[in-house]
This record gives sequence, C-alpha cells and structure tokens, in this order.
Amino acid sequence: MASQIILDNLYNDNLLEPMIVVFPNGRAMPNDRAEGDLFDPEKINAFERFEADLIHDLIPYIESNYPTGITRENRAIAGLSMGGGQSLNIGLTNLEQFAWVGAFSPAPNTKAPEVLVPNPAEASSLLSLLWISCGDQDNLIQISVSVQQYLEQQAVPHIWYEESGGHDWPVWKNDLYLFSKRLFK
Repeated sequence: MASQIILDNLYNDNLLEPMIVVFPNGRAMPNDRAEGDLFDPEKINAFERFEADLIHDLIPYIESNYPTGITRENRAIAGLSMGGGQSLNIGLTNLEQFAWVGAFSPAPNTKAPEVLVPNPAEASSLLSLLWISCGDQDNLIQISVSVQQYLEQQAVPHIWYEESGGHDWPVWKNDLYLFSKRLFK
C-alpha cells in the first residue's frame, strides 16, 4: 500500500488532521536515482545539501503556493532509512522550523545523538512530537537504539516504537500509519 493511500484512508476515517504532504527526493543532485554506490561521497554530499534546498527553497515555495500554516507548529518532517536520518538531522537541528519529527529506521547518515540534541531542555520545550521507530530485525537498529537511549537519559519526551520486522516497507508503512495519526493534535 502506497503512502498516499495510507494517508487518504486515515483522513477518510477522520483519524488524520488536514495537511499538505510533500514527498521530495532527499538527494540534491542532477541524477537523484538511488543507483550505484549509495555511499559515494558525492551522493552523501547531496543528502547533506538537501537541508539547504528544503529550508531555503522547498518550504518557501510550498508556503507561497499552497494554503499552509507557516509556523513551526504547522510543520513536520519525517522519513525512512536515509530519509529517517535526514529527518532527525534536519528536524532536530532546525527546531525553529519543525515541531514534529519522525524517523522510521534511520540509517547511518544519522548524526550522533549529542549533536542532534545538544540542548535537551530546549528540544523538550519545542518539540510537539519526536517519534523514532525501527524493526526488531533491522540490521541498523543500533542507530535508532542509541538515539532513543540518549533521549531517555536526557529526559527528552519522545516515542520509541520497536516492532517485528526488518529494514523494509511493511515496517515503514505501519510507522507512517501510527506517526501520522498523532500529527498536529
């Protein structure tokens, strides 16, 4: 089941707040296909460049062309795998932009927890929801666990959801379902 179907069904069942959802490709480079060596330095740099594209180009474009709320309380960022790492990296280091952050099976591009949340008190006061989830058979689960443990140690409110499964779509579609129902409430 595709993401838009999950979201449409939640909305139809009155379980989702009205929202505009944008699915950009987080690889800011001319050939943005996920092919070849995904850890090639140029591809890693393209993931990092995406932050500037998102903050300086995409968000202003959406806000100027669609009827959106323009405050951080009206903005969420979420993603899966490399996009989950980007969501934590971008969302948690730009709390003036995002109040809702979700990461589904964040990948090795995820920054160290103390870099993501250098000021736990500030993060605690600004985040409406911080969601981290991962499958219990995911070979990258330690990334999620280390972030979750740091948040726990620093008393940063968050939801940690571990479920049966690996680094794959059955886990992520359930994460999207569960996370989305909590947004903007």
